[in-house]
Formats: sequence, C-alpha cells, structure tokens
Amino acid sequence: MERKPKITVVGSINMDLVTITAQVPQIGETLLGKQFQMNPGGKGANQAVAAARLGADVRLIGCVGNDRFGQDILQHLRNEGVDVSDVEPVTAHTATATITVHNQDNSIIVVPAANHHVTASFVESKREVIQDSDILLVQLEILLEGVQKAVEIAKENGVTVILNPAPIQELPVQLIKQVDYLTPNEHEQVLLKQRFSEQELNGKLIVTKGSQGVSLMADGQELTIPAYKIGVVDTTGAGDSFNGGLAVALSRGMTLNDACRYGNAVAALSTTKLGAQSGMPTGEEVEQFIKGGRNK
Repeated sequence: MERKPKITVVGSINMDLVTITAQVPQIGETLLGKQFQMNPGGKGANQAVAAARLGADVRLIGCVGNDRFGQDILQHLRNEGVDVSDVEPVTAHTATATITVHNQDNSIIVVPAANHHVTASFVESKREVIQDSDILLVQLEILLEGVQKAVEIAKENGVTVILNPAPIQELPVQLIKQVDYLTPNEHEQVLLKQRFSEQELNGKLIVTKGSQGVSLMADGQELTIPAYKIGVVDTTGAGDSFNGGLAVALSRGMTLNDACRYGNAVAALSTTKLGAQSGMPTGEEVEQFIKGGRNK
C-alpha cells in the first residue's frame, strides 16, 4: 500500500457565516439577502480538509473556543478525516469569518478570537508533530509568533514549508528565508515585492491568479500554469484548496510544475459548490478531472 503523505497544518479554525446577496449594501443601507449558511472554515482548517480529502494523513494544530461552534467544528473535522488531537479548546470564543458572496466573488471579515491563542509556546508544545511531517502548511490568520515557531521547528528538521501569506502583513526576513514556497495572490505578491528583494523571493513565489491560473517566479522569469475551465459557483476556499493540493502533490514527489497543475485542478473543482470546504474534491475526483483535460 502506498504510504500516505504526512502533512501538518498550523493555522486558523473559524466558523464561516456566509451571506449570498444580489447586491452589496452601502454604508447605512439595509438590503435583503438571498441565502445564509454557517460552514466550518478558517484557512488552516480549510487547507487541512483539502489535503485530507486528497488522501493525505493530516494533523491540524490550532485552537477553538470552548463553545458550540468549537464543538461542531471539531466533530466536522474528525468526520473529514483530519486528526484534531492537537487542537485545543481555550476560554476565548471560536473565531468567526463573515463572508459576503456577490457576483461569484467574496469579501471577508475575520474575528480571530481563539486563533490568537496559537502562540509560540503553544506551537513549541507540538514540536514532535511538526518534525514528523513531510510538509508543513501555514498561513497568517494566527499570531505571527506561532507561524515563526512552526517554521523554525520545520526548518530544523528538514520539513518542507509552504507559507500562504494571507492575510498579508509585515513579515521578517528570517521567516522568508526559512520557507520553501510562498503562495500569495496578486495583491499579496505586490506587497511582498515592496518589502523583499527579488533575490530573497527567488524560487519561492507561486502566485495564485484565480481564473488565470498560477505563476511561478524564479530568476526574474515567469512561468504561467493555466487554470482549468469550469463553471464557477463560489470562489470561497479556492486558494485554500490550491494550497492543500500543492502540499499533497509535492509530498508525493511531483515536480513543482506538476504540483501546481494538480493544485489548479483541486482549486477549480472547489469552485463548483457553495462554501469553502463543501466543494473540496477527493483525490479520485481530481484524477478524473485532470484526465478530462478541461484546461485545453
């Protein structure tokens, strides 16, 4: 039997409060929306579910509140095959993300709450989990000190690190030096290039561009790997799906180019259903989709 990739995700765990609307209200305006849903989310949890559905052995490190949202999310993650042994309840409430979906795109407001309990000392207590991984996947919806500690542990133990720098913030040079791959969107890429030199970013950048696919940046050269053509219902979670797919593909020994193509397929399929996690595909679905050659 083929060995399952070991992927550790250190990141955020939210309850997504999703409103679908035909029109976005102006300040002071009240409108009637079309639909409302509550879905487990958070970039960390999303990426963990994406990787688990693709067949990886996934462990999630993070915090939830000792409340109903936290209990529901943990049970949901267990049902998805994510190991939540290292997710701990804290006194703060579970993080929430208020998402407005309009015209096949979205805007998001996150209240971190329990996510800000993922401190450096908390992550240090999970050292053995990180050092036993093939890939470490981190984002920026938790405290930066927690991200830095996770990356530091991974680097000390030869674990490949993917940093999804979202939401973008000021990042230390040492952190950028330690990560193997950065997966910003176009807006985040602009801010990274303002802060870091081309040499510091060389060979690390994998820029996600939505319907245009992704671009690999190395030695001043840009290689675009096109997106797959598919009918879009909701783009929420597409970036997280790409990151989960990229991590799984790299851990299976794919070349970077092929891993990005695989991630593109995962992201494309994730947009066919409403919600961040509900549309995330299985490994079998991705393989069948790629064989169909939908980006040709």
